[in-house]
Amino acid sequence: MKIYTKTGDDGTTSLIGGKRVPKFHERIEVYGTIDELICHVGLLRDIIIIEEIKLKLLFIQDRLMTCAAIIATDCEGCSNKLPKISDSDVEVLENEIDEMEKYLKPLKSFILPGGHPIVSHCHIARTVCRRAERNTLALNRNFKIDATVIRFLNRLSDYLFILARYTAYLNNSIETTWLPNPHKDRKGKRETRRK
Repeated sequence: MKIYTKTGDDGTTSLIGGKRVPKFHERIEVYGTIDELICHVGLLRDIIIIEEIKLKLLFIQDRLMTCAAIIATDCEGCSNKLPKISDSDVEVLENEIDEMEKYLKPLKSFILPGGHPIVSHCHIARTVCRRAERNTLALNRNFKIDATVIRFLNRLSDYLFILARYTAYLNNSIETTWLPNPHKDRKGKRETRRK
């Protein structure tokens, strides 16, 4: 099968079920953003060296592919047998969040992304995940989307935020708190997460 089909040269693409829509259609925007997120998670999987986390990120990529397939499906009574996002998938993220938070001090203010390249990549993935969630909620106004997909994206953004903090802790990197007054002395307002 060739990578190019030429069927999209008119600016349309096919959804699962055969319906053709413009490439700027709401559904395309949503699963395109999820595709972007899958790539960011793949980058995290490449730069994080802890095997347990890498395996969890692979699980997340798999579940995001399922989310994208669900979003891309627009048909009634389709014969396509698609995998589902389940409550247990959401629970996996919640359990991982709980485990990582055991090592972290409670936050008393917002933090600024940065301090280590892995931390920054986690935050980039988190913001793309939030955009995917917003787009999915907007799509849900006109096309009913499985509520578990929305819950998974919501919890995934939380997971990526905690993963950023946890990798900061593992790498003994500085976590910079945000001060609303930019002229206030920042000295003493940084915390170092140590092993």
